[in-house]
Amino acid sequence: MTILKPLAAGAMLLALAGCTSVANPRPGTVEYAAATVSRAYDCGLRVDRGGIIAQLDRQDRQRFVEANARFAVKSYKAPHRCDTAERERVQGEIGVLARR
Repeated sequence: MTILKPLAAGAMLLALAGCTSVANPRPGTVEYAAATVSRAYDCGLRVDRGGIIAQLDRQDRQRFVEANARFAVKSYKAPHRCDTAERERVQGEIGVLARR
C-alpha cells in the first residue's frame, strides 16, 4: 500500500501540470501579449506598454487592458523572480511585441 501514495501523488501532480498548461494563453493572442507584459514587469524589465497597446487593432485594445489587469493580479501572488534564461526570453518576446 505504500507504493500507492507516491503513485497517487504523481498522478495528482501530472493532473495539476496539465491544468496550468491549459490555462496559459496561446502565443500570438492579445492575452499572450498581456501575460508577457505582466511577466516582463515581474522580471524588472522596461516595457513600453502604451506602444504595445497602440499597435493593437482597436477592438483588441480593451481585451489587452483587461487581460493585463488579470495577469497583474495573478503575478502579485506568484514569485517575482526571473532567472537569467527567463529574463532573456521575456526580453526577446517584449522586443518582438514592440516591433509589430
